[in-house]
Amino acid sequence: PYITRTTTTKENKMKLNEYQKAAKSTAIYPKERAIEYLSCGLASEAGEVTGKVAKFYRKDGDFPTRDVIEELGDVLWFVSQFAYELGYTLEEVAKINKEKLQSRKKRGTLKGNGDTR
Repeated sequence: PYITRTTTTKENKMKLNEYQKAAKSTAIYPKERAIEYLSCGLASEAGEVTGKVAKFYRKDGDFPTRDVIEELGDVLWFVSQFAYELGYTLEEVAKINKEKLQSRKKRGTLKGNGDTR
């Protein structure tokens, strides 16, 4: 069953680290192969997002917003666990990414190629 979208209020906002802790409680995978498992799972879930969008463009119906959101949630789970296994919180990952993007914006390098632009 689909979960209906609710209006975000101060009471039901979730912080990234709270999500990560909850996600961790559902993690079942071989710890000795965590990086392999998580990288493959992340790629697989990202592919599922892309598949939903591709089917829309093939004209198989209306844009499947809810299905895409659920797949994005699965992507978030894998990102969360991957970060945890590397010793980072999701809030740290978000902060690092925000700083990188702000630096690129300031230097006028948001467009272009390369990780170090």
